[in-house]
Amino acid sequence: MTCFHLDDFLAGWIGGASSVIVGHPLDTVKTRLQAGKGYKNTFHCVLTIYRKETVFGFFKGLSFPLASITVYNSVVFGFFSNTQRLISKYRYGDGRHPSGMLDLTVASMLTGLLSVSLGAPVDLVKIRLQMQTQPKPLLAESFHLAGSGNGSGIVPLHSSSLQIQAQAQPMYRGPIHCISSILQTEGLLGLYRGAGAMILRDVPGYTLYFIPYTLLCNWLSPEGSASPHPCSIWLAGGLAGSISWVTATPADVVKSRLQADAMHQRKYRGILHCITHSYKIEGIHVFFRGATVNAIRGFPMSATMFLTYELSLKFFRSL
Repeated sequence: MTCFHLDDFLAGWIGGASSVIVGHPLDTVKTRLQAGKGYKNTFHCVLTIYRKETVFGFFKGLSFPLASITVYNSVVFGFFSNTQRLISKYRYGDGRHPSGMLDLTVASMLTGLLSVSLGAPVDLVKIRLQMQTQPKPLLAESFHLAGSGNGSGIVPLHSSSLQIQAQAQPMYRGPIHCISSILQTEGLLGLYRGAGAMILRDVPGYTLYFIPYTLLCNWLSPEGSASPHPCSIWLAGGLAGSISWVTATPADVVKSRLQADAMHQRKYRGILHCITHSYKIEGIHVFFRGATVNAIRGFPMSATMFLTYELSLKFFRSL
C-alpha cells in the first residue's frame, strides 16, 4: 500500500473552499480589530463596517483567498495526512497504523512550516485588501504646473470635485494589482513580510489544530466504530479550530500588523519592534485583540473544513 494519496489533496481543496466562504466575514472583522484603528470592540467593528461599507464590506478581498486558500488548504491537509502515513510506515511498518502523540506532533509542526511558504503571500494580499478602508492619499492639495496661472507655477484646486475623484481611488484595484504593487515597491521579500510571525503562529497553531481534532474525534466516537459520525467530526473540528485560533492570537496580532504595515508608511522594523511598540502604546491586552472573533470564527470555519474534508474523502474512497 502506497503512503501517498492524492484524494487527501482533493478533499482538502473542497473543504478549503467551503471554510473560506463561511469564515471570511469574521476574518475581515478580526483583521480590522488587530490592525485597524477606531474600533471599540467586536460589535462596534461589525456595526462600523456595515454602516460605512454595507454587507459587501465583510467580503472585501474574498476572491483572492477563495482562489488561493483552497489550494493552500489542499496542500496543508494533503501534506499532513501523507506525512502522518509516512511516519507510521517507517516507525511501525504500516502506514495505516494509528499515529501516536509524537507522530502527530511532528506531522503538525512540519505542516506549519510548509504552510508559511505558501500562506504568507496569500495572507499578506488578503490583509492589505481587507485593510483598504481609506483611499490612496492625495500627495498635495494643489498641482504644480509649469508656466501657469499666478506665476508661482501652482494652480490651486478650488474645485472639490477633482480632489474627491482623486481621493476616491483605492490604493489597490484588486489582488493582481496588489501583488504587482508590492513587488514594485517592496520587492519579492515584501510578499513575505510577517512570515517570521506567521511561523510563530502556524507551527504551534497547527499542532493545536490537528492533535485536539484527532483526540476529540477518538473520544467522541463509539468503541469499535470504523469512522467517526459526521456530528462528531463537526464538533471536534469546530473545537479544535477555536482552541488553535485563540492560542495563536498573540502571534496573529503581530503578523497582521506587520502585513498591514507599509500600506501608506512603514511603522514597524520587525517582529521584536512590533511587539515592544504595540506593548508600549496599547498594553498587554493588544495581543489578545480579536481573540473573541477568532474563537467564534474558528468554530464554524474549522467545523466546515473538517466535515467537508472527511465527507469528500469518504466519497472519493468509495468510488
